[in-house]
Amino acid sequence: MKWKKIGKILIIDDNLELEYYNNLNDLLKEHNVDTIAKIKSINGKMRKPSVEILAGSKSTETIHKENGCLFKLDISKVMWSKGNTNERMRISNLVEDDEIVLDMFAGIGYFSIPLAFHSNPRKVYSIEINPESYYYLNENISLNKINKKSHQNLGYDVIKPILGDSAEITPNISADRILMGYVKTTHNFLSPAINSLNSGGIIHYHETVPEKLMNTRPIKRIKLIAKNREVEIIGNRIIKKYSPGVVHCVVDARIY
Repeated sequence: MKWKKIGKILIIDDNLELEYYNNLNDLLKEHNVDTIAKIKSINGKMRKPSVEILAGSKSTETIHKENGCLFKLDISKVMWSKGNTNERMRISNLVEDDEIVLDMFAGIGYFSIPLAFHSNPRKVYSIEINPESYYYLNENISLNKINKKSHQNLGYDVIKPILGDSAEITPNISADRILMGYVKTTHNFLSPAINSLNSGGIIHYHETVPEKLMNTRPIKRIKLIAKNREVEIIGNRIIKKYSPGVVHCVVDARIY
């Protein structure tokens, strides 16, 4: 049996055998959670989960702690991927002092919160199209006191949350580092991202790709959109297995 713990909620594998249902109350105590649930499906452009409560409280809202940061979320409204934990911290360690960072698919602050918490950016523009995720993005900025304890003498908030379509908003922003942490049709957003990247800036481009193509297809897409700009590939790594033969990878590219 497989499960993952998100705050005080235990998410169990959708293939849980019926024999385990009698033991769910024991699992509540064993894992010190309030709710046991399973995610039946992920639906639509907003990637909204369909959730079934199996035991405990009916509440689907919780606060999850990761890398020293707190994330409030509702598992029936937004997704949480534990498989991206190391990548979220990796980016936090890469951000340099005084950088302007653009998070094109901010969600509830998966990347924006830890990088603002652990590093020293000048500004983080966090764009999110889903109103539910945008609500929790704002909640998590407050929960972690990001705009109160960071850059107190600058006179402005470090994270600026923006509700809307990143394809439309990104061209109005110039950034030193751009995060593209979404993996569905992300290549369609490469043009506005690269056009908004300052010379010498870095883009972190995520894609799901057949493993045998991970060193070719994502890189070709970046270079094609960059046109005459010089592209330096400084990293290409697997974040996790996505499906049989397919991986979720991230390409780090410096573009001049």
